[in-house]
Amino acid sequence: MKKLIIAAFLLGSVICEVNAQAQFKIITTIESIVPGGIGRSRIIENGTEIDYEQFTTERTDGKKSEQGDVKRGDAKVDKFSETKMLNFFSMAGINFQNVASNDALATSMLNSLAKEGWELFTVVSGVESDAGKGDGQGIFITRYIFKK
Repeated sequence: MKKLIIAAFLLGSVICEVNAQAQFKIITTIESIVPGGIGRSRIIENGTEIDYEQFTTERTDGKKSEQGDVKRGDAKVDKFSETKMLNFFSMAGINFQNVASNDALATSMLNSLAKEGWELFTVVSGVESDAGKGDGQGIFITRYIFKK
């Protein structure tokens, strides 16, 4: 019985240790829905660690706590990678070959990260679409959140 209790304790310790060391990674795809292929579509991957707490303030009684010398612009990272993708629209409208090509690029990225040990945790997407006559702008954004 003692061995069973010790084994359960050790297994629980290992599981807690594994959970405590989880890492996350976010990769974003931005696909342009600007007609005529003049938009920019990319896969963006951050290459810099940043501590969100440096940019976090607390409010008490409506007053903001001091944040030190850290400014919002300091949150910009200089190291990231861009993978070019094709735009959804050509001069004739939606280009299904471009959609399939972007799917191939995203699949390649997902397979590469899986080989590196990253597990796709969740996917979040949104769109800011053409608002009608004369707008001609918009993006389709997808955030892939990975866990390791």
